[in-house]
Amino acid sequence: MKNPSGQGLSRRQLLRGGLTAAAGGLLATSFDLSVPQTVLAQSALTPDAALGELMAGNKRFVSGRLTAQDQDLAILKQHTEAKQEPFAAVLSCADSRVPVELVFDQSIGQIFVTRVAGNIITPEIIGSLEYGAAVLGTKVILVMGHSNCGAVKATIQGKEVPGQISSLFPHIQPAVDQAGSDLQAATEANAKIQANLLRQSSTVISGMVKSGSVKVVAGYYDLGTGGVKVLA
Repeated sequence: MKNPSGQGLSRRQLLRGGLTAAAGGLLATSFDLSVPQTVLAQSALTPDAALGELMAGNKRFVSGRLTAQDQDLAILKQHTEAKQEPFAAVLSCADSRVPVELVFDQSIGQIFVTRVAGNIITPEIIGSLEYGAAVLGTKVILVMGHSNCGAVKATIQGKEVPGQISSLFPHIQPAVDQAGSDLQAATEANAKIQANLLRQSSTVISGMVKSGSVKVVAGYYDLGTGGVKVLA
């Protein structure tokens, strides 16, 4: 077995070396699930309220009461042509079965989305999420794994794969070392590890987390039910 903590430290050092710093109680709010919430990053929205809006949107998605599509055109014309003000950022897997805006019933300009197989943290992903938090003002960052993830499954199997697919494996291996061959457990562990790596590797985001202006959490999306659960 590899040492997850030791490997995590070397990755944090590597990520810090490749980054340039640009800036230095879940849900007390209730939401009306029947109507879309108009939320902007530059409003008085708190990190907990931003997470609450994501989860309320997911409940609308699960229940089949989507509302965001009704406001897409108006938002596009009135708010997003010259600027963007997303209230949340989501790092998800590149899997085609995880349509982030749809899963959270959000419209154009409301979620700053980054995607890569295995929802792993890399310098490029960190730079993108730093831009979302420090420049655009996102209040919450959700690192979201999902059921039946091919990247995690391939890491568990450890078989020879074509091209550069295996470049994903070292990023996900600490979760497999921690959780073993159970796919859901390893996927949830990976989301938690990547979220923690983001908090520690980015001097921008770590500072915002400490000040309480940004919240970083891990989540797990169930392809079958459509539900998202917050892990940490």
